Amino acid sequence: MEKQTSQASPATIMQIGSGFWASKILLTAVQFELFTHLAKRPNMSASQIKSLLNLNCTDRHLYDFLDALCAFGFLKREGVLDTAVYANSLDTETFLDKAKPGYMGGILEMFNDRLYGFWGNLGQGLQTGEAQNEVKDGGEPVFEALYKSPERLNGFVNAMTGIQMGNFIALANKFDFSKYKTFLDAGGSAGVLSLMVAKHQPHMTCTTMDLPAVEPIANKTIQQFQLADRVKAINGDFFNEPLPKADVIAMGNILHDWNEDNKIKLMQKAYDALPAGGAFIAIEAIIDDERKQNAFGLMMSLNMLIETADGFDYTFADFNRWAKQTGFKSTAIMPLTGPSSAAIAYK
Repeated sequence: MEKQTSQASPATIMQIGSGFWASKILLTAVQFELFTHLAKRPNMSASQIKSLLNLNCTDRHLYDFLDALCAFGFLKREGVLDTAVYANSLDTETFLDKAKPGYMGGILEMFNDRLYGFWGNLGQGLQTGEAQNEVKDGGEPVFEALYKSPERLNGFVNAMTGIQMGNFIALANKFDFSKYKTFLDAGGSAGVLSLMVAKHQPHMTCTTMDLPAVEPIANKTIQQFQLADRVKAINGDFFNEPLPKADVIAMGNILHDWNEDNKIKLMQKAYDALPAGGAFIAIEAIIDDERKQNAFGLMMSLNMLIETADGFDYTFADFNRWAKQTGFKSTAIMPLTGPSSAAIAYK
């Protein structure tokens, strides 16, 4: 039998190199709220879509746009060109219709409105070690600017909720809450993690904590879920104040915003607020220890360069080292959804 030899192929090089084409097609469809329109009115023709969205491109280029979305699996199509009608796929119908509770388009809207342009300066970020977002042109640091603009803050909160919803539901169901009674989400944004824990664990009393500008957003979400009897929103600054006491303390996409010293400082604050046997949970795109598999986690870490300069994502081995340094007795890792995991430290 002849020995088979692998052959070089440019396919992956071209797929990744042209990846911004595919990204911008999806982000533009979200910008146009195409999937929301198709959820209300499925099986529209290209001409109907063109009229609805007030597009002035040629018919051929509209077909290219819609058919590319079909090729990616985001749309379904019957017919071709002028006989084609379009509808949402299962995924876009579930996650990209603004009228549905599972809408996760907020993060894609933020990608399109902010990060798409900033990532064009990744090379400069690597060369200089400096953030490449609004601060590059003299603007305020991202979090300071967010909390001064209600519109941008709402967009950011929606984005964070969208990207984490699946993880929050997974954690609420998979983590063993049976020996605990109280839960604190520090940096809890709209309060959805606390709400998911309360919903799936009826014995738990939950608190979501964030800066004062976020508290009204969280209270509104709590009222929508009708769980005000077991979930409350408070405001506080987790860097400058002690964390409230709780049996379980979580931080979702918080540690990666900061440098190593501040990561350790936040974990120490969590340790100090926990009882013996309590648990600290960090929900992030935890990078595999060999740094070979979780490409999303590595890209998210580069996004922290773009946004914060010195923030970064980390491996479970990193988390273990910081947990030991802050006094935790043991650690565990729990896969959640997609590239995300819960890194857990027990006091």
